[in-house]
Amino acid sequence: MMKAAHSRPAEPFAIEPMLAEIRERRAELHKLGHIPQDLVAQFQSLGLYRAFVPEQFGGSGMDASTFLRLIEAISAADGSAGWVASFGFATKYLSSLPADTLAEVYRASPDVVFAGAVFPPQTAIAEKEGYRVKGRWGFGSGSMGASLIGVGIKTDGEGGGLPRMAVMPREQVRIEENWDVIGMFATGSHDLVVDDVFVPEHYTLVRGAAPSIDTAAYRYPSMAMAAQVLAIVGAGIAREAIDELINMGTKQSITGAPTMAERPGVQIALAQMEAQLCSARAWFFEETDRVWDLAASGAEIKKIDTARLRLASTHIAKTGADVTRRAFEMSGTTGIFTSHPLSRLLMDALVVAQHAFLNDGTWQSGGAALLGLGTPPGYP
Repeated sequence: MMKAAHSRPAEPFAIEPMLAEIRERRAELHKLGHIPQDLVAQFQSLGLYRAFVPEQFGGSGMDASTFLRLIEAISAADGSAGWVASFGFATKYLSSLPADTLAEVYRASPDVVFAGAVFPPQTAIAEKEGYRVKGRWGFGSGSMGASLIGVGIKTDGEGGGLPRMAVMPREQVRIEENWDVIGMFATGSHDLVVDDVFVPEHYTLVRGAAPSIDTAAYRYPSMAMAAQVLAIVGAGIAREAIDELINMGTKQSITGAPTMAERPGVQIALAQMEAQLCSARAWFFEETDRVWDLAASGAEIKKIDTARLRLASTHIAKTGADVTRRAFEMSGTTGIFTSHPLSRLLMDALVVAQHAFLNDGTWQSGGAALLGLGTPPGYP
């Protein structure tokens, strides 16, 4: 099989001004509780929301690795910003909408910002040519900056399998700003409330179902990528934690002890952290590129291929949390203050690793897939 060419990430200087701005505005973002529209607009300019849109609708044809490396870089600047930027991938969820509906969605621009929440699916009333939707959904990350929102629905008697989503304009959804957590403060993962909205049948989809248009991006496994885009946030956070620890190396101890850089324990820990993170990244991107090549060539993507993407995602998320925790420990009492970057990085990294797509239960599902046994809906 001929190896597909991979587009390369944007040159560092091309996004460095944006990353510097995000770092400068960290406190503002966390106080605000979401990523403001001006930064979302910069993510749009970077091409994150058109990355996986079919090229016939103005999509950029970006490959998975390029997108994930961009999310990683943004996440190093701020975990919440990276998390919200990662939902540029969410247009892949829309891939199972009818082709004519996709043409409607992207008629004005390919840079549509789509976000939403699936769980718990709320019972919708089936009507002629659509559904009457009402309910509340939690964890609506990135919805504050979205123009299009999807929510999870089910009909009476329907249960199990991949979740159904109803897609509607942002103005038909009320966002209740109740996100109050220990980390990822600025993701704006508030509750979404819909009160008696009619959604046409052609604006509903089954998340993770077969796409209506055949492209490499749409062939790439949607649910696996949903885990990948979140997992790589943890890798970006861990990189920032390592860099923060290195920058602290020359700091003098208040007790008169040797500087951190002079302590053998810190030297050993730093080397191990670097090796752990780089190893996890190597496997993560190796699997990403391998499966993207399959998608680009039209070759079959097997269940085990998707399972390996999921395993690499859980592994890098857990590794990111472990590395960040160790950097925090090496910082001593300096890192315990809420004003210190490592305290924020620690909480953000721990939140990533506890996401349902990346938690300890995903190890069991991955092991079952390796053994050729059944796995839960959506895994892999």
